[in-house]
Amino acid sequence: MVSAGWRRLWQTVAIGGIGLSLYAGWLTVDEYHDRSSSERDIAAACDHLVSGEQVMDLQGGMVRAKSDDYDNYRLDIRRLPSACTIYKVSGAHKSTDLFRLIVRSSDDSEPVNTVGERGTPFLTNDERGRQKDDLTVAADRRPEEWPLGDGTLGSYTNFRTTIRAVCGPGSGQEAPRLLHVTAVAMYQDVSTEDRHRLAQLGHTATQRLNQRIGCRTQLRALPAHMGAVPSKLRPVLTADGSCRWAGQLAKEQGQGRLPDRALTTPARDRNPAEGCLLAASPTQVRAIARTLTGDQRHYADEALTDTAWWLRTMSYFGTEAGAVSRDEIGDVKKIKPGTAGGDSHGVWWASSICNGKPAMHTLTVGYLYDGILGGTALNSLFRAYVDDITIQRGCTHVTYPAKKFDNV
Repeated sequence: MVSAGWRRLWQTVAIGGIGLSLYAGWLTVDEYHDRSSSERDIAAACDHLVSGEQVMDLQGGMVRAKSDDYDNYRLDIRRLPSACTIYKVSGAHKSTDLFRLIVRSSDDSEPVNTVGERGTPFLTNDERGRQKDDLTVAADRRPEEWPLGDGTLGSYTNFRTTIRAVCGPGSGQEAPRLLHVTAVAMYQDVSTEDRHRLAQLGHTATQRLNQRIGCRTQLRALPAHMGAVPSKLRPVLTADGSCRWAGQLAKEQGQGRLPDRALTTPARDRNPAEGCLLAASPTQVRAIARTLTGDQRHYADEALTDTAWWLRTMSYFGTEAGAVSRDEIGDVKKIKPGTAGGDSHGVWWASSICNGKPAMHTLTVGYLYDGILGGTALNSLFRAYVDDITIQRGCTHVTYPAKKFDNV
C-alpha cells in the first residue's frame, strides 16, 4: 500500500510537470508571436521587398528583431536612394546591428557609382580602437567586390551583395535605366550560409522591386558557388586579374614610389565594373621615406600609423558608365561619359567606347599619396592602366585628360 506521504509527493510531481509543460507551451507560443511580429515589422520597414523570415534566419536564427522608427532607416521605393535597417533583439533594451537593405538608381541625386576618398579601403588606428603596425595588410573597411558569375548580375563581398538590374525597352515610366539593390550583413564573421542568404535576399528584393516599378529585365539565377572574397593584399609583382597591368608596370619601370601591394578581382570581359586596389606596405613606405624631405617625411610617418598610401582604379561599362560621380569633400559631382579630366581631390578619369557603349576609367589616389608619387609617376600609371584595359576590352575612341598631373 502507498502511504499518504508518497501519494502527496507523486501528486506534487505530477502537478509540477503539468505546470512546466504549460510554461514551456506558453514560451513556445510567446516566441512564435514575437517572431511573427518581428517578421511583419521587418517586411514593412523594407517596403515589403524582403521576407522577414529570411532576415531572421541570419546569424543562426533569432526569436526577435526590430526596425528603426526613424524615416531615414525605413525604405521607401518612391524616394530613392532609400534603405532600411534591422536590429537583432537579444534582451530587454538590448539590440545589435543585423541587416541593411539599400536601393539606389541611376535617376538618384547620388549616382550609384561614386569614386573618391570617401571610399578609402583601410581603417585607421582610431577606427580600430587599437594600434596596428601594418595598415595595408588587408582592406578591412572596403574590400574589392567580386563579380557574381560573369558580373552582369552584380557583385559581392563576404558581408554584402549588390544585385543590378538594367531596365530595358518597354519598362514603365517609373523605372530608371539602372538599379542597384544591396543586402548587407551588419555584424562580424559572416558565415558561408549567410553570404548565400544575403545574395538571395538581394535577388528577391530586386525581383519584387522590378515588378512594382515596371522594370523590364530578366535577372539571371544566382551562381551555385560564391567563394570567400579575399581582403588581404599580395605583392604587386605577382598580381594578376584586374591588377595585372600594375605588376607589369612595376617590372618595366621599377618599384620607385609605386605601391608594392595589390588586391585583385577576376578580370572578365562581361564585368560591368572592374577595380584594382593598390597600396604601399610599411617596408615600401620606409624605403620611400628615405628619399623625402621636409613635410613629406612627416607624411611617411602618418602613412605608417594612420593615413595609408593607396590608390584604386575602377572602370565602368555600358549603363554603369552613365551613373558615375566623384566625391569632392562631400560634394558629389556627376562625371559625363565621353569626358576626361581630373581634380585636386585625387580623382582622375578617362573615357572610351567599348562594344559600341560608353566606358569610364577612373583613378582615385589616397590623401597625400598623390604628392608623394608626383606627376610623372601618376601620369605613367594612369596611362598604363587605361591603355591596358581598353586594349583588353577592344575599346576605341579613348579620351585622356588634357591636363596632366603636374599640380601634384
